[in-house]
Amino acid sequence: MRDASAADPKAVREDLRRSLAATPGALESAMGRRMLADPGRAVRELADLYEQAWAALIAPHWTRLRALLEADILFHSRRLAAGGLEALFDGLHPDLRWSGGTLTIRRRSHHDRDLDGQGLLLMPSAFVWPEVVGGYDPPWQPTLVYPARGIGALWTASAGPAPDALARLLGRARADVLCALTEPASTTALAHRLGLAPSTVSAHLKTLAAAGLLISARHGHQIHYERTPLAIALTTGTTPQEG
Repeated sequence: MRDASAADPKAVREDLRRSLAATPGALESAMGRRMLADPGRAVRELADLYEQAWAALIAPHWTRLRALLEADILFHSRRLAAGGLEALFDGLHPDLRWSGGTLTIRRRSHHDRDLDGQGLLLMPSAFVWPEVVGGYDPPWQPTLVYPARGIGALWTASAGPAPDALARLLGRARADVLCALTEPASTTALAHRLGLAPSTVSAHLKTLAAAGLLISARHGHQIHYERTPLAIALTTGTTPQEG
């Protein structure tokens, strides 16, 4: 975590003022006055609380959360490459629409923002459903936070073992790995999901890829695997689509 002392006290005070103003009575409260009087101390205390919250609430589930976010980024990156910004925003969230170089977010209130070449950071999140959240005020990078795909199944158990017929064809372990790839995922994420050693999952993934059942794409320092149309047909019992 970055050193909290590096934060600009003026920027911290303004951010605190805005946050407190969003809660009725918070600006006038004793805690609110104390935070605004000493923004340096306030940001240190908040940084400590964030670190404690991370350790207690996020870290135990980070492998699963990270897999969800990385799969979302991979999916939308491919939509962007295949169909441009219109295809990207069309599938990002129902409240977003891209037309004529303008991104419209459906809201009850009306605000216009000209990014003036700053760009827009798109950030998937497991915590903002069902809304999209935007932040555009300087000095921060304009950012749009949207719900990651697959949140509904984030805490559900695995779909269960692969069908017996598929297990007889591929072997039980490889069939289970193939069926678990409902979304693009890394070796580590699959190993965590299936309760297997990463080395074991890696060997199965390489075999499945060599057989034409998986494709892979590098995402940062990790490789994500995704089922081919043939693999989807095998795991769902459907006819593979020509593409």
